[in-house]
Amino acid sequence: MSMPEKANLLDYDPAMLGSVMTGIGQPAWRAGQLSAWLFRKGAASFAEMTDLPGEVRARLAEDYTCGHPATVAKKISRDGTVKYLLELADGHRVEAVWLAYRYGGTACVSTQAGCRMGCRICASGLLGWQRNLTSGEMFGQVLAMEKDYGEQVTHVVLMGMGEPLDNFAAVHRFISVLAAGHGLSFRRITVSTCGLVPGIQRLRETRWPVNLAVSLHAPDDPLRDRLVPVNRRWPLTELLNACRDYARATSRRVTFEYALLGGVNDAPEQACELAKLIRGILCHVNLIPWNAVSGFDLVPAGPAATRRFQEILRREGIPVTVRRRLGTDIEGACGQLRLRHG
Repeated sequence: MSMPEKANLLDYDPAMLGSVMTGIGQPAWRAGQLSAWLFRKGAASFAEMTDLPGEVRARLAEDYTCGHPATVAKKISRDGTVKYLLELADGHRVEAVWLAYRYGGTACVSTQAGCRMGCRICASGLLGWQRNLTSGEMFGQVLAMEKDYGEQVTHVVLMGMGEPLDNFAAVHRFISVLAAGHGLSFRRITVSTCGLVPGIQRLRETRWPVNLAVSLHAPDDPLRDRLVPVNRRWPLTELLNACRDYARATSRRVTFEYALLGGVNDAPEQACELAKLIRGILCHVNLIPWNAVSGFDLVPAGPAATRRFQEILRREGIPVTVRRRLGTDIEGACGQLRLRHG
């Protein structure tokens, strides 16, 4: 696989485009036109940018591209969820998902090709880690799905392949472009993490009111060490302190994702332990009926155990919901994204 020779302008933020324009002898104000085409209108070629002079477009094309990832495969679920296999400019492939809700469309975006976190309930790391994605490759996923679906996203969740906070610099720029270039409110952007405490702290320091979702999955360190190996580096005490600080700094409640596994983490006493663990944090628990993944010797918790777990948390004063299952028939649900096409 060879990397493209030209820089992709989707990797630039709106402020950087001013330097691009002055660099080719154009006034900096033309960067606003270029930004609109790239980040709002989703132009995939300079030829589409009709309010830029022809000589400017030709000059840009000499040194830059603005291409989107190619759709290699697409699956549509019975519930309307759409999963995309997208090929990047160097041939690497990632999966992304469009989730259709009453309030609009949510784009679930990948941040890495593969993953190196090794979580025992998620398929994304089964083939290992290949590389980080650039901010433009993340943004390209949004544009590719918008173009195919025919709607603009209303929410973006960084819950696809990879650990977002393991690729912090590119994720930071991607979020900045979503807000400044695409006009998406920070409050409609969610960053998911399995618990990289330094990344949570860096995200907190931005003071952006971005939603934080933490894949918790266990109420104690020994079990979480087994399910989420990064816990051995940043155990629950450190993680929850970081979450508490994040909620205080941003005034956004933290969502604790908890995939219910039959006979592993779904017992009543574990629900009580979880409630005790997170009490006092501005938070919400999202119970996830685990979506089975081939290769893992685990089973989902049953409906009765799920209801019981939810009722115990509710009784203990913890805000809790059970996530609606979307895209399971196309392996597009939580934890199921995994490359099967090479």
